[in-house]
Amino acid sequence: MEGQSLGNRKGVIKVDSLLLRCYGDRIWEAHFPDLLDALIQTLLSQNTSDVNSHRAFSQLKERFPTWEAAGGASVNEIERAIRSGGISRVKAERIKVLLDIIKRENGSYSLENLRDMSPDEARYYLDDLPGVGPKTAAVLLLFNLNYPFFPVDTHVYRVGKRLGIIPTKASVEKAHALMDRLVPDDIKYRLHVNLVDHGRRICVARKPKCPICCLNRICPRIGVKEVSGGNA
Repeated sequence: MEGQSLGNRKGVIKVDSLLLRCYGDRIWEAHFPDLLDALIQTLLSQNTSDVNSHRAFSQLKERFPTWEAAGGASVNEIERAIRSGGISRVKAERIKVLLDIIKRENGSYSLENLRDMSPDEARYYLDDLPGVGPKTAAVLLLFNLNYPFFPVDTHVYRVGKRLGIIPTKASVEKAHALMDRLVPDDIKYRLHVNLVDHGRRICVARKPKCPICCLNRICPRIGVKEVSGGNA
């Protein structure tokens, strides 16, 4: 294990280079052609699995084929449509409020105005929307507009702290600001996706598979108390 700190831009670039060898490069492409679709899908992904959030989004679109139809629905109707996604009441209330605000401010159920904004303007706009936190905003902007923001989800947060890139006591909000600053814009998308993959496959929450980790040589294993032998 190398003794140098990884909590700086040089360390982040080193981590990226090792993950690049392990998982390969990632070519950006928009995940959703419609930005309001992207926002609602990302909101539904909060505090649940990808499987559940995708199912909830599909059921929402099946019940309400257009956002005009969803905007005219009650909170109870929206909640019934997204029940499979978890904490459905809270999410239904947020969706209803967001649709009302977007229609009132933009004149239609659309977020395509974000495409005409600079990255910072788009971020400020999303930050002002209720229920849209730093992760939701960063996910929408990075994955759908290729704007240089770095989402910190549960996997990035865990792996980043174990590597010493994110301070142990840093909040998620501070972690977003830190990673936005440390990660060069041209590798934000690739590093985010590779860190998420690494957190799912190797640097798991319980008993990370350190012996087979491609970052093993440089990782200080901060907070790791027990490791797995690497068996899947």
